[in-house]
Amino acid sequence: MRLPIVQIDAFADRPFRGNPAAVMPLDAWLDDDVLLAIAAENNLSETAFLVKDASGAADYELRWFTPAAEVVLCGHATLASGHYLLSGDKARETVTFRTRKSGILEVSRDGAGYRMALPAWRAEPKPLPAILAGLGLSGAAETRWHPHRYGLVVLATADEVLALEPDFRALAREGDVLTIVTAPGTDTDVLSRVFAPGAGIDEDPVTGSAHSVLTPYWAERLGRPSFTAYQASRRGGHVACRLEGDRAILGGQAVTVLEGVFLL
Repeated sequence: MRLPIVQIDAFADRPFRGNPAAVMPLDAWLDDDVLLAIAAENNLSETAFLVKDASGAADYELRWFTPAAEVVLCGHATLASGHYLLSGDKARETVTFRTRKSGILEVSRDGAGYRMALPAWRAEPKPLPAILAGLGLSGAAETRWHPHRYGLVVLATADEVLALEPDFRALAREGDVLTIVTAPGTDTDVLSRVFAPGAGIDEDPVTGSAHSVLTPYWAERLGRPSFTAYQASRRGGHVACRLEGDRAILGGQAVTVLEGVFLL
């Protein structure tokens, strides 16, 4: 079986920045264990699989797999999927995706980049002592939780976020949790880092779904619906964020860096 595959750097304006994702269009769904094995072989933070949506609810069905598990939502691989489809059809302005646990998602052209509509997930205050310990934080910090297993930790300064040296084994013991650590930015309104060792990703380069949680939090705290954000990984990436009702509208660019065939 010969399956097309592309690798796309999302939230990036040039190669080797942002977050790489594999995108694989399929004629029909393969078995879940095969999809997971493909994602493990790709060894990227996410592999996105696309099948044309026969239900009529959206243009395509979309699923995402890390090397270890299927996830509820992945923003950067959704952006990569939108880039793949829109760059291949210059007449199309928007593409929609039906997902299994995050509803209908949308990617549209926006100047040199794209705007992506994801659900806005409000994390509620909750103590997270094990996560704080895994991050090496002994002092007080604001902590919040979303039931899709997103932990939000808010620190006072960007320097504190940048200085973190997490114990990834300790964080992994909490299971498949996406840990988001954030603070006011310096060059941008907001800065963050994101860790998911329980899903096989110690530190994620740029995480769209994390900004589904960050957008409602910071829009309320800043007192305005729009702000700029930077995820400060080694690769790094900028995300434009805007809260529109129950949607987090994220803006960014994407670059195709590899095209090939997966032999199965």
